[in-house]
Amino acid sequence: MKLKLKSLLLIFLLAGTCLQVQAQGGRQQVGETRQDIVTHDPVMAKHGDRFYLFSTGHGISIWSSSDLKNWRMEKPVFETAPQWAVDTIPGFKNHIWAPDISYYKGQYYLYYSVSAFGKNTSAIGLATNPTLNPEDPNYKWTDHGRVIQSYPGKTNWNAIDPHIIADKKGTAYMSFGSFWDGLKLVKLSKDRKSIAENPDNLLTIASRKKDPSAPNPPSIDNNPVDAGGNAIEAPFIFQKGKYYYLFASIDYCCKGVNSSYKMIVGRSKKIPGPYVDKEGIPLNKAGGTLVLEGDESWHGVGHNSVYNFDGTDYLVFHGYDASANGAPKLRIEKLSWTKDGWPVLETRE
Repeated sequence: MKLKLKSLLLIFLLAGTCLQVQAQGGRQQVGETRQDIVTHDPVMAKHGDRFYLFSTGHGISIWSSSDLKNWRMEKPVFETAPQWAVDTIPGFKNHIWAPDISYYKGQYYLYYSVSAFGKNTSAIGLATNPTLNPEDPNYKWTDHGRVIQSYPGKTNWNAIDPHIIADKKGTAYMSFGSFWDGLKLVKLSKDRKSIAENPDNLLTIASRKKDPSAPNPPSIDNNPVDAGGNAIEAPFIFQKGKYYYLFASIDYCCKGVNSSYKMIVGRSKKIPGPYVDKEGIPLNKAGGTLVLEGDESWHGVGHNSVYNFDGTDYLVFHGYDASANGAPKLRIEKLSWTKDGWPVLETRE
């Protein structure tokens, strides 16, 4: 009962924080254009001459831009909640987390997360669209439902934060995960609409546990936001030269001025890994080279994606803006690479 009351209190506090953040950033309306946008978990794709940003939000938030600076808010992917998600997640109200966008055989594949906050009652779904341009007559999101699901007390992983990457042979993999046993990797079917491996034996590619066989670290004060311990999430794999780079976020998001989010990276010559950091420590044994952490201007930074647009590499992520009382804001920074092949922000090199 004590934990249940604590959970309810946290939910009320989070709801208040969300309203406060919305007020700090100004109410964001469909059709408006602005530079300073409040967002969580941004991913991007370029279609035609415009960039499209997808992020956590009601029905999945969408923004578009021609210059990566001025962003117009578009209608969400889902005006009403997918019925399968309503049936799967108790109390689900169409607030969808951490999408991922990719292109395959003439369709854009948008994977997305539905979850009960602080629990691994979670699932990853998929919607497709032949175009990202809302003005195109062919623009229509088709939902394909559940791809993978996690269950409390059964799976020691959390089915959120998906990212898709394919190898040279075209075999697609989905990395995902948050807390619990860390970040997982699973091979997808040829049509990329389901998994092609046994979900009971998934590969762990990153964790904050030095001993992979050790139990999960305890939650902080039994706080549901820390459920499962092992504070790592948001995998993103980016190929550069002969390496695949696994980016991840560690420590804590979603706490405004108290956020401690930061980004780490490791690399491997194969998608399944093992991924190691600069010191040769495997990411699945608590390794990870720091990419960026918070400072006096940003309380925490994380949940990044990485892209090459028109010959330039970009790191796309959200940070908790100290000048706006910890509101989560979009940040886009150019990436450079050291002589020995490690990513660094151009502005911080």
